Amino acid sequence: MRVLLINPPEQHEPLDNIPTIIAEGRGYTPPLGLLYIAAYVEQDSKYEVAIIDCQAEQDNYESLHLKVRAFSPDIVGITAMTMTLLDVIETVETVRAAAPGAKVVLGGPHAHLFPEETIQLNGVDFVVLGEGERTFKSLLDHIEEPTELRNVPGLVFRNGQETIRTGTPLPIEDLDSLPFPARHLTQIHKYRSLLALRDPVTSLFTSRGCPFKCAFCDKPHLGRRFRARSARNVVDEIEQCVRMGINDFLIYDDTFTVYKGRVLEICDEIQKRRLDVGFHVRTRVDCVDEEMLKRLKRAGCRGIHYGVEAGTEKVLRALNKGITLERIRATFELTRRHRIPTLAYFMIGNPSETLEDIRSTFEFMKRLNPDYVHLTILCPFPGTQCYKDALEKGIISYDCWKEFAAHPSPEFVPPHWGELFSYAQLEALVTKGYRDFYLRPSYIWRRLAKVKSANELLKKAKGAFKVMRLGRTRRLGNQL
Repeated sequence: MRVLLINPPEQHEPLDNIPTIIAEGRGYTPPLGLLYIAAYVEQDSKYEVAIIDCQAEQDNYESLHLKVRAFSPDIVGITAMTMTLLDVIETVETVRAAAPGAKVVLGGPHAHLFPEETIQLNGVDFVVLGEGERTFKSLLDHIEEPTELRNVPGLVFRNGQETIRTGTPLPIEDLDSLPFPARHLTQIHKYRSLLALRDPVTSLFTSRGCPFKCAFCDKPHLGRRFRARSARNVVDEIEQCVRMGINDFLIYDDTFTVYKGRVLEICDEIQKRRLDVGFHVRTRVDCVDEEMLKRLKRAGCRGIHYGVEAGTEKVLRALNKGITLERIRATFELTRRHRIPTLAYFMIGNPSETLEDIRSTFEFMKRLNPDYVHLTILCPFPGTQCYKDALEKGIISYDCWKEFAAHPSPEFVPPHWGELFSYAQLEALVTKGYRDFYLRPSYIWRRLAKVKSANELLKKAKGAFKVMRLGRTRRLGNQL
């Protein structure tokens, strides 16, 4: 059986159209969700698996059509995210035209949040809920046995006019039992990042789930309970990547440093094996200490991305961040002392936030002086506490995300917390915030002083050019 997995093109402007050149670097990282599924399915030799990452391969729908027709798949799995739903729909149409007999399966956060709406989309045969590895494999194993499919947790499909939903699957407890992502099925040399010193780069997950309860964030298909891979298993994957010629990593865990002991074990294992690697991690300011920073630096950590979000205590409380300005300042100073570059995530347009609060955030951002900032407008995403609060308070008048899921349209405008500001006003403020931070002479000279190669200088220059041209912001997406 021939199985094709597709990461859709981005021909339509995504709803989370954020200036990634500023923070993560305009490059591409592998679609790890699809790569995990591919690796899991590949364990069974009766399946032939291929991946088309349209974004990295810069495919439009015409070239995608040719690739699908050439592979002639029996089953096609497509990543579905709310922010790129219009492209998902066009991808389904392309697959239907290129491989009329293939079964089409959608999975990912959008499919998990809106299963009933997703299964009603034209051309969709199955929806996979939750973590997809086991459910998708079971679907393949029983695709010709409709009665058996009713016993596979995590599926939604139609039987005539009836919609069958088999329940949400349990999360995968032993993440070490999963095979490493099937990077060999991608063109690994095409993955890169502004922040990495060497290309190619790859992304990496060492855990799933997040135990914190920030009001603006939700990972519906992964759950809130933190599940971690063992240190040895993580470094085994890193070492495999090094053998493939990949030495730089973006660790995309929501909060990499939840368990200090595990972090130290990972660092020790990297050093023990003498791996020449560099990596960036994402975490919170209250989840690191001096010992951890020392060990991270020695192991090759070249950047820590901290979720700061706001520069006032009032707004931090409104977002349920559970951190203080003093802790933020202390952690950034400690990180700087250990010579680890920092990236700070900020948002404006938050609940209860006034113009004076936004000005305070901008001043705090400059005083904090991270190496990079990522500044966006809060978008209340489906499933988040912010979105529920906005509906209850009438700030968002109806369930617009559900309506969009049922009737996707390019005319759809994602909501913002429109209590005090129009979206145009917030766009203008983000533009000002970016320029005031990045175009400071002191910042420019500091960055130039740290440039170590012509290649790095070119990357930084491209990023600076994007800042200069920044005329509007894009909404921050929290989905994988």
